[in-house]
Amino acid sequence: MATVVVDQTELALQREYSYMNASYFVERGDARGYRFTYYVRTYGCQLNESDSEKLKGILNGMSLTSSHSEDADILIFNTCSIRENAQDRLFGNLGLVKAMKKKNPDMVVAVCGCMMKQDDNVQKIRQSYPFVDIIFGPADIHRLPELLHTYLFNQKKVYQVSQTDYIVDDLDIPIDRMRRFRALVPINYGCDNFCTYCIVPYTRGRERSRPFDLIMQEIHDLASTGYKEIMLLGQNVNSYGKDLDDKPRFVDLLKAAANVKNIEVLRFMTSHPKDLSDEVIEVMADYPVIETHLHLPLQSGSNHILQEMNRHYTREQYIRTAKRFRERVPNGTVSTDIIVGFPGESESDFLDTLSVMEEIRFDFAYTFIYSIRQGTPAATMDNQIPQEVVSERFSRLLALQNEHAFASNQSVCGKYERVLIEGRSETAPSILTGRTHSNRLVNFNIPINSIMPDGHALREDEEIDGSLFEGELAEIFIQRARPYSVEGRLERFVHDGR
Repeated sequence: MATVVVDQTELALQREYSYMNASYFVERGDARGYRFTYYVRTYGCQLNESDSEKLKGILNGMSLTSSHSEDADILIFNTCSIRENAQDRLFGNLGLVKAMKKKNPDMVVAVCGCMMKQDDNVQKIRQSYPFVDIIFGPADIHRLPELLHTYLFNQKKVYQVSQTDYIVDDLDIPIDRMRRFRALVPINYGCDNFCTYCIVPYTRGRERSRPFDLIMQEIHDLASTGYKEIMLLGQNVNSYGKDLDDKPRFVDLLKAAANVKNIEVLRFMTSHPKDLSDEVIEVMADYPVIETHLHLPLQSGSNHILQEMNRHYTREQYIRTAKRFRERVPNGTVSTDIIVGFPGESESDFLDTLSVMEEIRFDFAYTFIYSIRQGTPAATMDNQIPQEVVSERFSRLLALQNEHAFASNQSVCGKYERVLIEGRSETAPSILTGRTHSNRLVNFNIPINSIMPDGHALREDEEIDGSLFEGELAEIFIQRARPYSVEGRLERFVHDGR
């Protein structure tokens, strides 16, 4: 599959389609005394979240209004194919949409994202969910105005999934960012690693890096408009620039971004152990704005399984890299991904994974039971592990990781941590939540009479509006630890970086 940079002529055409769609919705909405609505449901990773921000921005440009309900005029499912449970959830939710579509035949239902690059999924939707009106792939997001226009004015289904790995680099493409303080900035798309369990190279295509100057322009623009946290995104950020003519490196981009004024936290993910250099770790240690957190997927601690996974590093190399980070960033945290039950995994292989966990003591981890992804080499491997064996191993691994994570969180109890507030906790309306520089999740309360960002003292009967605190920096005293978070109390708000 070829990589094609979408040119300005194509983008101008899409803007024209967007204008015509907006006229369609405004005219019909005015006749009804009604604003047409949309809802985008996102599955999967932060790259999918970034894609959904673009979808929302494009839909806003068509004079549509965002809805908080799936019972909207336009409903888009942005799918993920990495894990089987995300795939199952999509089909389960599509089943519920059937009744909505029957009640409102004018409702437009679209499915996009990684799953649509797999022919079996497209055929399943055609056969079992014929009420889906539009299907498109992850590289087709910029074409949404055209696809929607074709459906609205021709009244026939539009199933167009490009096999071309497009890269769209125009800062005029609208983005409706989900948070007021944090901006997701993709730096490259796709993956060239072809891990035997992973479908990403087949659904998101080969690696394509965005031009260095455009990334930096975006970051400067974001910082100048008040965004305090930047998250650089890629399937493998460390391979950034290898496909560009001038060969910029990830470490060059990281240093340049760290020097942008007004950014409080610079984060990035995901790193691949085979590509993460000592130089990147040194930059993390030298620049205070860069998060003191490294997400470094292990997947397995067995050299045999790592080879079968096509990971291109050994357990010894992984341990060396993780320990190097621990040495250079002593107050930092290391998180990881681990898969249990990969085909052929013996008890000895599994114990190798536990031994790496004991040696590194991950501060937090994303743990997964291996699931077959059709189209990957691992799907046809011999020695698939029985479910009861996998479940028993997974329980042991989870117990060990919970122990390590809890001990890590206990280590910061009694200390003060600077937190960038994300808003009100989803589980307790009187609690605010945010993350430390080392990416620990912190839930905290605000004591009565605390001085608020606008200068007034918090009253006893005052209800906390979490949205007012988004993006505020605060100093939190950590009081209690849990396996996946810490709890504390607000000491003070930190203004102007002081």
